[in-house]
Amino acid sequence: MRTQVVIVGGGPSGLLLGQLLHKKGIETVVLERKTKEYVLGRIRAGILETGFVNLMREAGVAERMDRECFIHRGTTISYENEMFDIDFQKLVGQSVIVYGQTEVTRDLYDAREATGGKIIYEVDNVQICGADSDAPYVTFTADGSSQRIDCDFVAGCDGFHGVSRKTIPDDVRKEYEKVYPFGWLGVLSETPPVHDELIYSNSSRGFALCSMRNENLSRYYIQCTVADHVEDWSDEAFWEELKRRVPESVADKLVTGPSIEKSIAPLRSFVSEPMRWGRLFLCGDAAHIVPPTGAKGLNTAASDVHYLFEGLVQYYEDKDSNGIDTYSQKALARIWKAERFSWATTNMLHRFPNQSDFDLKMQRAEIESLHYNEAAQAWFALNYVGLPY
Repeated sequence: MRTQVVIVGGGPSGLLLGQLLHKKGIETVVLERKTKEYVLGRIRAGILETGFVNLMREAGVAERMDRECFIHRGTTISYENEMFDIDFQKLVGQSVIVYGQTEVTRDLYDAREATGGKIIYEVDNVQICGADSDAPYVTFTADGSSQRIDCDFVAGCDGFHGVSRKTIPDDVRKEYEKVYPFGWLGVLSETPPVHDELIYSNSSRGFALCSMRNENLSRYYIQCTVADHVEDWSDEAFWEELKRRVPESVADKLVTGPSIEKSIAPLRSFVSEPMRWGRLFLCGDAAHIVPPTGAKGLNTAASDVHYLFEGLVQYYEDKDSNGIDTYSQKALARIWKAERFSWATTNMLHRFPNQSDFDLKMQRAEIESLHYNEAAQAWFALNYVGLPY
């Protein structure tokens, strides 16, 4: 089998890259370790930056997103009983939308299937070979048989635990990591959202986030310890703790109900450099992870897709390799800025073990500086809606 680009990983970043390339007549094959049903069953974030939205439109898969999404023109920050809004539209003239990652993935699957794009599911033993040569190829096992695809390039969109990053030799690859001493306990419930915008809450008991998927599907989070397990938290205990961490005016309006999904997500900041080795390119979680604070995970993957897509089109249409040669440099320059925003917002809103009284005073001063300084709010808004590509 031969194709122009092998995409390892059938999540949203791999599918989006494949759809964009298809629109330009560039052939791809997508390899996915799990089943389609498994991928669509994963519950992930749903806040999309302006850049991601524009990529979906460019790929021709934005019709349902544009019809069903919720536009968010700002966000709300709370600390104890204080609340203030950050108006993205007023400050930077842009907004974000809420449209679940599962729905993004579903739309991309539908589009790929409609165009006859090849996806091979339940692949195992994937190996990326010859990436440092002019003739890369990928081997794998599917349906009980060994298979091989020859290609021009490989896009590694297979996540933090995938094979793509580890294909880059240890003496070439450098990794940077910060593991946070807490996680997020998240609950999905068929209840109306408590507020029109997301609420990021700092309290003496720890961080909380009030989010939503639609008018009757809400997503709530509370900071928990790394030792906690989902089984430790009944629905009743979760709701009571959430109410203690948000302003009283919010707690009084909160509609509770049975959880339909409950999980704990660890938090880490992670970057692997470089993001290109020969004809292998890393995209998304294969190269970097951000804490969920500020909703940058899926959006940073989208910026990678943008740079790689532009580079590959330049290569095939203009016989110019500058775009792919500078891919890693361009992608990492934006990634580190997104890492900084997520890291800074996480530090501002969470309670850390062994924080001193001085640390807490500084954290409070940071929040109040954001509250009362319009320039600080504009910088926050610009990062939240997404830095330009």
